[in-house]
Amino acid sequence: MGQVDFAYEMAGNVGARPTVAVFADRADLRHEIGEDAAAAGLRMDRAGAIASLDEGGVRPLADVVIVDCPVAEAAALATLARLDIRAARSGAQLVVSTTMDALDAVFGCLDQSHAQVLVEPARGERMVALARALTLLPGSRVRELSEEDRLTLLRLTEQVSEIAAQIERLSAGLPKGEGAFRFESPADDFRSEEETAERKLLREARPPLPDPRLVRQIIRHRRMRDRFFDPALFADPAWDILLDLTAARAEHARVSVTSLCIASGVPPTTALRWIGQMVDSGLLERVEDETDRRRAFIALSDRTAEAMARYFQEIGKAADKLV
Repeated sequence: MGQVDFAYEMAGNVGARPTVAVFADRADLRHEIGEDAAAAGLRMDRAGAIASLDEGGVRPLADVVIVDCPVAEAAALATLARLDIRAARSGAQLVVSTTMDALDAVFGCLDQSHAQVLVEPARGERMVALARALTLLPGSRVRELSEEDRLTLLRLTEQVSEIAAQIERLSAGLPKGEGAFRFESPADDFRSEEETAERKLLREARPPLPDPRLVRQIIRHRRMRDRFFDPALFADPAWDILLDLTAARAEHARVSVTSLCIASGVPPTTALRWIGQMVDSGLLERVEDETDRRRAFIALSDRTAEAMARYFQEIGKAADKLV
């Protein structure tokens, strides 16, 4: 990833620079992040170890809060969960970096503030996250990302939006609010005898989810290409994510964010951006672990599950014609 070059301006008020707070147990990392934030035009509000996050009582949060949490220790996770709630209430932009080992625990703590989560990020990746945080501040303008990174972020948003639109078209004709594959019990007011002929026909027309063994085979074949070609040549994280979650749904299995990052075939931080965009667009859903509130899983939304089922149904029809 190329080095990001940008500057921050407050519309109409040069002196009202946004503030940043940096929390990391490594002093050298706090210094590095502070340098990047200053280059972006932010004013340092405070910096310290993660434990110092809870100091200062009700002291207002900075506009942007950057936290490095590489280890899933109970005290740090509890502090992070409280910070997530405070950031959601105040509108502060939260950026959290972590490791693959701690990702599930950290991700589970961040369900309120729409925090950006980075996995062992390079300096350029952290700068991209900082740039995105700045764009979300009221009255802000960011100029300008390197052309490479600007196009990457734009392409990500456009591709996810197009996928969502295609899935919406595949799901067209369903009654409003009706999902494709609901494994839970019917609603309390469900009455099968009251169903209209149209609804019965619609239920019968819905294709089943594909055999998960077939989906897993497709995934294995996609990974096999990496032995002979540069993985970046065929990188398609959205499709790999959809395939993995389709197989898991057919198997009635839950998928952690760490597992999904691995299945995506791209670096974890890139995978998390895709997952975040796909959740925001309604393609995927975040599912809390009922037995452990510190964990969360990712699943297909109902309309996405139906679209995947219809896709595999069409593949089956095409295959039959070739036999």
